[in-house]
Amino acid sequence: MHYKTRRLTESALMIALAAVLAMVKVLDLPQGGSITAASMVPIIFVALRYGTRWGVFSALVFSVIQMIQGFYPPPTQTLFWFVLVVLLDYVVAFGVLGLAPLFAKRFRNRVTGACVATVIVCLLRFCCHFLSGLIIWGTGDPAVPDWLWSLTYNGSFMLPETIISAVVIGLLMKFVKLDA
Repeated sequence: MHYKTRRLTESALMIALAAVLAMVKVLDLPQGGSITAASMVPIIFVALRYGTRWGVFSALVFSVIQMIQGFYPPPTQTLFWFVLVVLLDYVVAFGVLGLAPLFAKRFRNRVTGACVATVIVCLLRFCCHFLSGLIIWGTGDPAVPDWLWSLTYNGSFMLPETIISAVVIGLLMKFVKLDA
């Protein structure tokens, strides 16, 4: 099979797998966010296998699928804030998953590199959700600071999701070759 065709086919299958895994939810929060069956792993795997550019492209495709599967309308009244939510909670938040190779290549041990890269891109995704929660979602309750609410709400699903993803990526890297 031609290399480009193979890469496109494998990426499409991994994006589809990520979408299916995103539907397997251990915990589903009311304003978006969930703990899934390692739904970020196929996207991170594609990035590690084919590089940052292809990984970001695949992650952006996945972000659109995530919006189609379950978009939570933000409490905004202007187009600017609506676009900001779409960017922070979907496009950028999932797009950063494709950056994993930038962090993984700094390690000699590919398993360690992949695990550290997974944790870093998940932390970047958390930062996107945290900013969205801080800037847009908020609590509306003066007794609970918006930063604290955003930290706990987004941390409640991103911390377990990060741990699950790092463990699964570590196992994949140990037993699967990345060479195309």
